[in-house]
Amino acid sequence: MTSDELRQSFLEFFRERGHTIVPSAPTIPHGDKTLLFTNAGMNQFKDVFLGEGTRPYTRAADTQKCIRVSGKHNDLEEVGLDTYHHTLFEMLGNWSFGDYYKKEAIGWAWELLTKVWKLDPSRLYATVFVEDDESAELWRTVTNIDPTHIQKHGAKDNFWEMGETGPCGPCSEIHYDNTPDKSGGPLVNVGSPLVIEIWNLVFIQYNRALGGTLEDLPMRHVDTGMGFERVCAVIQGKHSNYDTDVFEPYLSWLSDKSGIPYGANEETSIAMRVIADHIRTLSHAIADGAIPSNEGRGYVMRRVLRRAARYGRKLNFREPFLYELASVVAQKMGKVFPEVIERLEHVQRVIKAEEESFNVTLDRGLALFEEIALSAEESESPFIAGESAFKLYDTFGFPIDLTEVLARERGVEVEMERFYELLQEQKDRSLRVHTSKKQVVQVVSELNDVQSTFTGYDTTDDTGRALIVEGNMIVLDRTPFYAESGGQISDTGMMTIEGQQFEVKDVRKVGTAIAHVLASEEVSVEPGMLAHAAVNRERRKDIIRNHSATHLMHAALRKVLGDHVHQSGSLVTNDHLRFDFAHYSKVTPEELREIESLVNEKIRESIKLIHHRNIPFDEAKKMGALMFFGDKYGAKVNVVDFGPFSREFCGGVHVHSTSEIGLFKFTSEASIASGIRRVEAVTGKGVEQWLLEQESKLNEVSREFEQLQDEKRKLEKEIAKLKLGQRRDEMKALAASARPLNGSKVRIQTAELKVTDSEELKALAEMLREELKDSAVAVVGAKLADDKVSLVSIVTDDLIRDKKLQAGKLIGSVAEIVGGKGGGRPQLAQAGGKDPDRLAEALASVEGFVRETLKA
Repeated sequence: MTSDELRQSFLEFFRERGHTIVPSAPTIPHGDKTLLFTNAGMNQFKDVFLGEGTRPYTRAADTQKCIRVSGKHNDLEEVGLDTYHHTLFEMLGNWSFGDYYKKEAIGWAWELLTKVWKLDPSRLYATVFVEDDESAELWRTVTNIDPTHIQKHGAKDNFWEMGETGPCGPCSEIHYDNTPDKSGGPLVNVGSPLVIEIWNLVFIQYNRALGGTLEDLPMRHVDTGMGFERVCAVIQGKHSNYDTDVFEPYLSWLSDKSGIPYGANEETSIAMRVIADHIRTLSHAIADGAIPSNEGRGYVMRRVLRRAARYGRKLNFREPFLYELASVVAQKMGKVFPEVIERLEHVQRVIKAEEESFNVTLDRGLALFEEIALSAEESESPFIAGESAFKLYDTFGFPIDLTEVLARERGVEVEMERFYELLQEQKDRSLRVHTSKKQVVQVVSELNDVQSTFTGYDTTDDTGRALIVEGNMIVLDRTPFYAESGGQISDTGMMTIEGQQFEVKDVRKVGTAIAHVLASEEVSVEPGMLAHAAVNRERRKDIIRNHSATHLMHAALRKVLGDHVHQSGSLVTNDHLRFDFAHYSKVTPEELREIESLVNEKIRESIKLIHHRNIPFDEAKKMGALMFFGDKYGAKVNVVDFGPFSREFCGGVHVHSTSEIGLFKFTSEASIASGIRRVEAVTGKGVEQWLLEQESKLNEVSREFEQLQDEKRKLEKEIAKLKLGQRRDEMKALAASARPLNGSKVRIQTAELKVTDSEELKALAEMLREELKDSAVAVVGAKLADDKVSLVSIVTDDLIRDKKLQAGKLIGSVAEIVGGKGGGRPQLAQAGGKDPDRLAEALASVEGFVRETLKA
């Protein structure tokens, strides 16, 4: 069978046995804070196993795309070196939710493998948990397996757990013996490629609690997982998963592009296996919303991508290539997982941007690493000093895990303990530099049992009783003052206690207590006194405008740029907002305009706020409130709901209607780290202030521009004078060569001159007139840059007086020939024309016109 036929056969087998075929969950487990990636088929059913959720069916089957590169299930370093580990794999699975149990699961597994797929029963082994006598007996009674092929193993191999906590239970694994003589019994569960696990039947009956204890689940369930790639190898008679049709398209592409056949040598074969595996992981994870970055899930993705890119060097790929290979993933897997087709363009953009960035890092780092490694190899103790590894990391951005891998290849060790010492020293320095200048609220033991009620969602002034007074810090039992949290800065305002007025300059949350820091150092207040707390209302309004606008902007960013965008940090103040988010490239001016326009559109729609307060976490999830991996949520949460457009978990204070925001305007966009962008914006009065500042800047620029224009004009005049002065000799020569008209003392001169514009031609004509002095007529012309003609005629004063010659009449006659007209004073006249090809003809007509005028 082909891999596609095998997958379909599995699903049809269980469909016929009453199972609902369900789609694969995304590789990014949104809503599950315990996982970076979906690492098993049962992840999407975890709530059912815990008794916290239900499904409209009790039997299910699917093929689940899984990623195992972190935590307990970490196969990254083994991938490519052997032939059966993968970072992404498909898990074929069938489940029972309180329906059938061990007998059916074992019986159907055996039936599918031996009767439908015709695997040789003598090559199959079944393992059970050492304490699970029930499963061992069922293997003997409901199948015809060789009883000597039933083995008992400890919890390490046969007690399945999803992680440190969660559903778990004994499991029964099915192994396939690939040895030539079927002697693989002793190799079961020893990690040999000759005997591999192909199917795990997990019998879930416990939940592992935080303390490590086992608790019975309300119902018993079955969770099975078959390694799709492994079973394809068995069915297709291959000893390597990479020799099956699952991986053939990727290896063929790499061979064609590199010119190196797969199998040519072990080094390039490992490289091809690594790349073929990793491109599948990257394509699916990015399509499901992951973005390479410097922390959490994004950091794992970046490691995978960089590992693949580095192995690409062994195939002589020095330019980005992984992004092209992503199209093969779409072609091969798109029918089963359509999202890799639908989001292919996005996947390729993300991968290419990462490749381009890493290639620069890799080139710089490899050169320095080579120097360091050579020095280490030549020394008496072959190791790379922690200082050298840190320099690679800190100065050149070279990942420490890559340094370790390269060192291992050279047989050299890295002084990791020293590296981490230097890293910690750097963090400590950074912490000292960025320590807040605000007064730190001292946490006193009394605050542990103190609780303040925040009333600021509904009011900006309230009366509370002082519970704790510590220096200039006062804790009230109830307060409208918001304590800095979630990016929103603290309120400020006034507090009145028994006639004394105090300025509140800061508010901090200490456990469940809200502490007010007063500007005055001398405070005569005792616990039990009543305090009237009044928030600075205008400042609060500015803050909440910016906070609500942040939510609208976040939604708009995701709509325009893609739902991979998620918050990496934020700051909401009274005068502006700042928002950091995961994105792989610069946000273009066009995209910023589109986002800005969308936010303002929602502001104009006057969307009313629905503020869900203190509701159960699961209820908020069902509402579709936006949440992200890594965020910490309690059992009760707040949700800020601006309709379908924006619905997010948030404990901050907000406007009642989006129209209160007024207007939204971006003020900047920049990169703050690889894969992280930062935008800043203003709203309401902030936009007004921004516009005034822009107007002021524009006026200043306008004034400076006018000054520059004036200066430019002056310089141009000076330059023109200098140029004219340089052509004085040319005009003298023309005057000297003026020819006398037959039988007359009148001299005539015509010439075509090289000029930049008609003004320069006029200036030269005036200069020529000065040089001619008397008894002379001249016409000069020039072809201008715009395919036009400029003409200037001059007549000396004596000819105007005695011979009635006039420059205006002369220029009019000449201009007609070049398709123009003109006029001017008797002494000097100008004309323009549209036919530069007839300029010579026009100049030649001057003599005839003068002769006829003199006759008259």
